[in-house]
Amino acid sequence: MSSSSKRSAYLAWVAVCLLWGTTYLAIRIALESIPPLLMTGLRWLGAGVLIVSTLKLRGIELPSMKAWPQLAILGVLFMGFGNGGVVWAEQYIPSGLAAVLVAAIPFYMVGVERFMPDGEPLSTRQVVGLVIGFAGIVLLVWPELEAGSGRSFLLGVGATQLACLGWAIGSSYSRRRHAAENVIAASGLQMVLGGLIITMLGTLAGEWSAMAFTPRTLAAIVYLLFFGSIAGFLAYAYALKHLPVATVSLYAYINPIIAVVLGTLVLGEPLSPRLAVAGAIVFAGSMLVKYK
Repeated sequence: MSSSSKRSAYLAWVAVCLLWGTTYLAIRIALESIPPLLMTGLRWLGAGVLIVSTLKLRGIELPSMKAWPQLAILGVLFMGFGNGGVVWAEQYIPSGLAAVLVAAIPFYMVGVERFMPDGEPLSTRQVVGLVIGFAGIVLLVWPELEAGSGRSFLLGVGATQLACLGWAIGSSYSRRRHAAENVIAASGLQMVLGGLIITMLGTLAGEWSAMAFTPRTLAAIVYLLFFGSIAGFLAYAYALKHLPVATVSLYAYINPIIAVVLGTLVLGEPLSPRLAVAGAIVFAGSMLVKYK
């Protein structure tokens, strides 16, 4: 990989960290009046239609119909299980707690890779780095962890772990397709197919009767569509194509920190010394995983 491509890949990874770190709050706001399946499905379907339409207008070729079943599988894994699990979880647990539980993604990603025939080997250094990074996340939200209890709490926790597993499998599957296709076009079609399937499930679940919009929830869903879905997922797809899985997965450690900072700036939550200490621990763990 050329130095310019590597630099672009790391810039894409930084964009993923920043953009997806803000989506937990936006999801929580959108759920105030929009049911979970329809919110997930319509968000990704809308983003995919915009991407595919733009590419068609520019004369860029889309993946052939032969690739559609594979892209539909990726759409279900990424948009359905990956993002949908987080949305479902935030019905029952706070957005900050959802962020720390999703920080388990690196464990799932490197674990899935480890058991693939041609997977990336998992070194002792990476294991130590992941453990240190996760310890920093736990320190960051420990008060919220102590407050959680009951069946709804367990449902939320289970949904986040299902989301982690779905996202990890989707990431490994995506890296092994080796299809000669435009990354943006493939990602857009994934969004369309995955979003369509999830929207159909929401329709079957009767969620349209509970659908409503307020200025607050409409702003949240528009933000999720353009920044969380289009900009964030395209940056993720690019980073995943050019960087090791273990490196890309570190975004899950950065997201909770951004969520806490956002809460401080928007909601006036106090910026405690615990945040600085936890951030330093997360950074140390990230460096162990990233650098040889």
